[in-house]
Amino acid sequence: MSNNLEADYSNYVVYGPDANCTLALCPPELSVYQYRPSLAANVCFLLFFAIAGLIHLVIGLKWRSWFFVVCMSCGCICEIVGYGGRLWLWQNPFSFQGFLMQIICITFAPTWFTAAIYITLSKIIVYLGPQYARFPPKFYYWFFIPCDVLSLVLQAVGGALSSVSEGGSNAAVNVSIAGLSFQVVVIVVFIALTGEYVWRYRKGQRLTPRTTPLSKGFKIFSYFMAISITFILIRCCYRIDELSEGYGGDLIHNEGLFIALEGVMVLVAAYTLIIAHPGPVFAGLDEDQKVQDIQTPHDPEK
Repeated sequence: MSNNLEADYSNYVVYGPDANCTLALCPPELSVYQYRPSLAANVCFLLFFAIAGLIHLVIGLKWRSWFFVVCMSCGCICEIVGYGGRLWLWQNPFSFQGFLMQIICITFAPTWFTAAIYITLSKIIVYLGPQYARFPPKFYYWFFIPCDVLSLVLQAVGGALSSVSEGGSNAAVNVSIAGLSFQVVVIVVFIALTGEYVWRYRKGQRLTPRTTPLSKGFKIFSYFMAISITFILIRCCYRIDELSEGYGGDLIHNEGLFIALEGVMVLVAAYTLIIAHPGPVFAGLDEDQKVQDIQTPHDPEK
C-alpha cells in the first residue's frame, strides 16, 4: 500500500469499530487484507462446509458417535460463520464485524476436527489390541484433548487481541502463532505415537496374527484418517508462516494462497473425515471392551 494512497484517505478510518470507509469511499487496498475477498470462493466454502456439517450430523446421529459428531459439527459451524464473515468483507472490506467473524472462527475451527481425530485413536487401539500400545487407550484422549483445548484458547485469544489492533500488536500475533505452533507440535506428537502403534501392531502380528484379516472398510477408514490429519498439519504450517510476517506481510495479502492452503486443506479434511467416520467401523465397540480377534495378548517389546 503506497503512502500516497494512505495520505489521500487520511480523513477516513479504515479499521476498527469506528471504521467509516466503504467501497463507495475507499479502495479495498486500504483494508487489512488489501483485497476484496472472492465472492464465488467464499460462497462455495460456506455451502460445502454446510453440506459437510449436515452429512456428519446425519451419520453421527445414525451411529450415535456423539463426541465425533459434536466436534465435527462445531468445526463446520465455525467455518460457516467464518466464511460468512468473509462474505461480509466482500460486501465491505472495511467491516470490523466481518473481520472479527472470519479471523477468529476460521483460525480455530480445525481444532474441533483434530479433537475428533484424537478421540478416534483410542478406539483404533481398542479395536486392534491395547497390548500393542505404549499407553492405555484412555491416555490418548486425556492427553490430546486438553492440548487441543489449550491450542483453541490461544488461537481465540490471539484473534481477539488482533481484532483490537490494526495488526500492529506483536502480542496478538505472537499469541496466535503460539496457539498454531502448539497445535502443530501436538499433531506431530500424535502422528509419531500413531506411527509407533502401527509399527508395534505389525510386529506383534508377525508373532500372533489375527484370526481374521482387517476389513477393507477399516483400511479405507485408516487411509482417509491419515489424509485428514496431514492436510490439517499443512494448513497449520501455512498459517504460522502467514502470521509470522504480521498483517503487513505478503502472505496475508495473497488470497490465492489462503484459498488453497487454508480453505481447500480444511475442506478436504472435513470430507475425508466423512469417509473416516468411526461409527460404521466401531459400531457397538465399548472403550473397555476386550478385543476378541486376538488369539493371545502379546507385547512386541517383550
